[in-house]
Amino acid sequence: MTFDEAKHQFIASLQTQSKATATVVAYRKDIEQLIEYLSSDGKSTILEVTDVHLNAFVEKLSGQNLTPKTVSRKINSLKTFYRFLVSAGHVPHNHAASVAHPKFETKAPRVLSKMEYRALRDACREDPRIAAVVELLLQTGMRIGELAALTLESISPDFIKIPAIEGHPERDVPLNRPAKTAIDRYLEVRPKVKTNALFVTKTGKPLLVRNMRTAIDRYFRIAGIRDAKVNDLRHTFIVHHLAGGASPLIVSKLVGHKRISTTERYIIIAKEVVTEKVKLEEL
Repeated sequence: MTFDEAKHQFIASLQTQSKATATVVAYRKDIEQLIEYLSSDGKSTILEVTDVHLNAFVEKLSGQNLTPKTVSRKINSLKTFYRFLVSAGHVPHNHAASVAHPKFETKAPRVLSKMEYRALRDACREDPRIAAVVELLLQTGMRIGELAALTLESISPDFIKIPAIEGHPERDVPLNRPAKTAIDRYLEVRPKVKTNALFVTKTGKPLLVRNMRTAIDRYFRIAGIRDAKVNDLRHTFIVHHLAGGASPLIVSKLVGHKRISTTERYIIIAKEVVTEKVKLEEL
């Protein structure tokens, strides 16, 4: 089997698994980089490749000023590719099994303090659309892709029905007063268009994720909040709920984690938030 045939079948397999579009694109680029290296080494078919060639490829990556985390991500792509090749019967052995990940420290999720997210709210208060976007992210912990997929019918008086997208489950999330107030304020100025999307542009087109990110990043700067990204609003929701005593099981269902172990990783950070709060109260 040629490299291109293997790549196309692998990508098709990922798409049938409802992987996120960005994930599929990342896998494709990583495998194309691998194929380019193998082709330059004189290989033309999958069966010619051994663990020696794969480890040499990883060694070359490590010498390209890439961060260990980036190299590790590319190795994950490589290993996933080879697991597919073995399961599909295209190769008899998983030569990627011996490829080792580089060691690196996982950076803890960035969590906004109460002062920071109040500053963010104040910064975008005069922009009802982005104010509602920020409030929903802070009050529900949903992914920004899920938020962009919301429709007018997604909103009920007491909850939001988050649609199933890119492999994440459909779920209902309670709609608290701050989020409801922000939505109502936005709907008063939302353009009267036929588009069913909840968040739209001035011309009535659905507001894209990249536009939301750009706007929120701008308000981060205006609020003086450094080193923060849009996904940190989701981290903030998770950590502050755990710090407030919410069950990890309940939080995992609210934010759509497939495994509760993912939610439990935030518990240490939540304990730090509680400790810091106690220290402030003692002053």
